This record gives sequence, C-alpha cells and structure tokens, in this order.
Amino acid sequence: MILSNPNRLLPSETFSRGLAQELFENIEELPIISPHGHCDPSWFSENKRFPDPAQLFVVPDHYVFRMLVSQGLTLNEIGVETLDGSFFENDPQKIWKKFSENYYLFRGTPTAMWLDYSFEKVFGITELLTPASSDFYYSQIEEKLSQPEYLPRALFDRFNIEVLSTTDSAISDLNQHIEIKNSSWDGRIIPTYRPDSVIDPDSSEFKKNLTKLGELTNEDTNSWDGYLKAHRSRRLFFKEMGATATDHGHPSARTENLSHNEAEQLYKRVIEEEFNSEEADQFRGQMLTEMAKMSCEDGLVMQIHPGSQRNHSKKIFNQFGLDKGFDIPGPTDYVSALKPLLDAVGLRTDLTIILFTLDETSYSRELAPLAGVYPALKLGPPWWFFDSYEGMKRFRESTTETCGFYNTVGFNDDTRAFCSIPARHDVARRVDCTYLAELVSSGRLRENEAHEVAYDLAYGLAKSAYKLCIQR
Repeated sequence: MILSNPNRLLPSETFSRGLAQELFENIEELPIISPHGHCDPSWFSENKRFPDPAQLFVVPDHYVFRMLVSQGLTLNEIGVETLDGSFFENDPQKIWKKFSENYYLFRGTPTAMWLDYSFEKVFGITELLTPASSDFYYSQIEEKLSQPEYLPRALFDRFNIEVLSTTDSAISDLNQHIEIKNSSWDGRIIPTYRPDSVIDPDSSEFKKNLTKLGELTNEDTNSWDGYLKAHRSRRLFFKEMGATATDHGHPSARTENLSHNEAEQLYKRVIEEEFNSEEADQFRGQMLTEMAKMSCEDGLVMQIHPGSQRNHSKKIFNQFGLDKGFDIPGPTDYVSALKPLLDAVGLRTDLTIILFTLDETSYSRELAPLAGVYPALKLGPPWWFFDSYEGMKRFRESTTETCGFYNTVGFNDDTRAFCSIPARHDVARRVDCTYLAELVSSGRLRENEAHEVAYDLAYGLAKSAYKLCIQR
C-alpha cells in the first residue's frame, strides 16, 4: 500500500524533507483535537458495533457517494434510503461489491487517502481494494467490527482523540450527550449549538421548529424578545452539557445590525410568513449578529460556514432529503457582508468568530486581511471540498503572509466518517510540516520556531481557540 511510504506528502528536496520528517515525528503522536464534526453521539452513548462495512464506509459518506453518482450509479444502488421508503439496496454485501468495483474512481483524491489509511491502519488490510479483493475486504472488516476493540468507544481511545465535538440542532434534547456524561467512560464528547433550523425562514420546518424551541425553553417565540431569550436559554443548556462553540451554516456571510424596532418588525413578518427572499436573507444576517452578541455574553466560540448552495438538485432533495452530495460551493463576499457584525463586535478581544470558506479566491483578498486586523476573527482550516493536500497547502500559502499562523485555529476534520478522523489529521500534520520545512529552508522561519508552530498547528491552536482546556 502507498501508506507504507513514511515520506508521503513530505518534500522531495533533501534538506526540507529531513526537517519535515523531524517536525512530523515530534507531533505525530499528539492527541487529536476534533472541535468540529458530525459524528453521531449515539455511537458513543450506546457503544454498539457498527452495523457492517457498507454502513461504516459507504452509505453515510457524501464524499464517497457523490463520486459514485457522478459516474452513473444511483443513490438507491449504494444503500441511501429514500424519504418515502421505496426501493433502495439494503444488502450490505451488494453495496460493498458495487463500491469495490468503482473504487478506482477515487484515485488521486483525498478520499482515497483517508480510506486507504483506514483500511490499513485501523483494520490491518494492506492489499488494494479491487473487485477481486472485495469479498476478502468485507469479511475482514465485518469480523473485526464484532470484536470489542472495534466498538466506538474503544476506537475513540485507540485514535487518541482528546475531545470530539458533535454538531447538534438547537432543539435537540441532547439525550445521548447526557447518557455519555452520566456513564463511567471518560471519553470527552461535547455538543455544538447549531441553530440553523430555527433561524432560516426558508426551511419548510421553520414554524414547527419555532414551536418546539418555545416548548423547550418556556419562552414566547412569537415575540422577538421571547425568541432571543429562547436562544439564550438553549445556549446555556448546551454550555452545561459541555459545549464551547456554536456553528452557523448560511447561504452567504451576510450580516445585519438592525435596531430593536426594525428587527422586531422583520421577525413579525417572518413568523407571519409575509416575507420575501430578500427579507429571509436579511433575517439570517441579523441573526448572525445576534448570535455574535450572545457569544460576547456567554463565551461560546462562533463558527460561520457560508457559501454552499445546499441541495442543488431538487430531484435528489425531494427523493432523498438533506446531505446527499449535491451541495455546491459558490462565490462568497466577506468584506462588505461582515461589516455590520464587525462594526458591532469585531474589535472585541473576548469574542472568537471562526470564519470558513468554500471560495478559495477570498483567502488572500478578503479573509486573511480581515483576520489579520480584527481581534474577534480567526480563520478556520480548509473546509469540505478543500480539506486535501493541495487545499491545505494553498490555504497556508495564501493566508500566512497576511494573518500569520496565530490568527488561524489549527485543523478540524469536519466529518461524519469516524474512521477517517486520524487519517485527516495525519494529512494535515504532514502538510503543515512540509510547509514549515520549506519556510526554514528558504530562510523565512527559524528551525526552533518551526517546531513550536508545528505543535501549535497540530494541537495547541485548536485547543485554545475552541476553549477546550477545561475538562468535564
């Protein structure tokens, strides 16, 4: 397997490679800080075995099935259930066979590197996945999934994960987190407050979710003040359950800072469903600023993930629902879009807002200059389509000259694919060590500084930025 090469992703030039190796060896075994992701907390509360290889590696992973769909396979064929329960393949061995037959499609992609790493490092399989080895792979993984050391909690400990954050709806009861907290297991799994479902008026479930929010908090969500109080109440509950951050996935980075009366009138139009698309976007923008102000009050770190046109295929959305691979990046404005929020709280030193982007053209033009001057802003790592060797390299090259390393927050894996977590952190650490070695070899960084920065990028910055130093 390609993973047997210890120098993968490291420089080819002799001096830089030697230094990169040294840097990497010093940080390779550091614990994993996973401050933003989408793992299911029930894995750890119930600690049941993963169902089968297909459910572990194929069915839940949009990185995998979007590539297969691009080559003509249907979501039905690879086990993705339809909303109406009509036919979909539910034989895991048939799904795995289809996956194996098409595994060549992932050549050269970060997905292949994560999968190969998981197969080799987690399950001990060094043979390449092909149609001929498909049955061998399936039986090997299936056998190991039945062993105690492959239960979710055991893998969490084996992966050396110090803390893992899930992403949870504002109206979640967090029962799985309560069960984990009350268990004898000392793994640290914490929630993240994701209020999109009660902030986006365009959501078909918005009014229903508002009612639920009011019931959970005993607040009147038909009034603007009651609605804001409900958010404060839920944020406090999430904090009590260990949350240190919020997360906001919006179509754009637009923010607003309306007067109380203007916001109240806008909210009235929203809940009475007498709003247009411009007002819906304005409301989302106002709520980003409101959430930032609440973070000044309660200390939760704020993450903004804008710029994805969700559910691009209406047909797929209607048939299969959310998160089925058809989310597409678009150009994103930050300089003017964030100005209302930054005018309100951007100079606060007690606030951390972590910005992500799917628009790489904004790195050096907008994001690095913004984070390089506003105390409240930090840059999140390359996200989604760009959490790859090339994407991480471009990020460092585009942002370091303007905002340095210490206005970034290290790495987070942002994944539903649990077994890929160590693989993704391995890639990020190698890329950063390569970049640092090249800075030293070209006289832009001292060698002792490179060792300190490597540690910070792999471990220290994420732990600090996300306020993860306090154990439960």
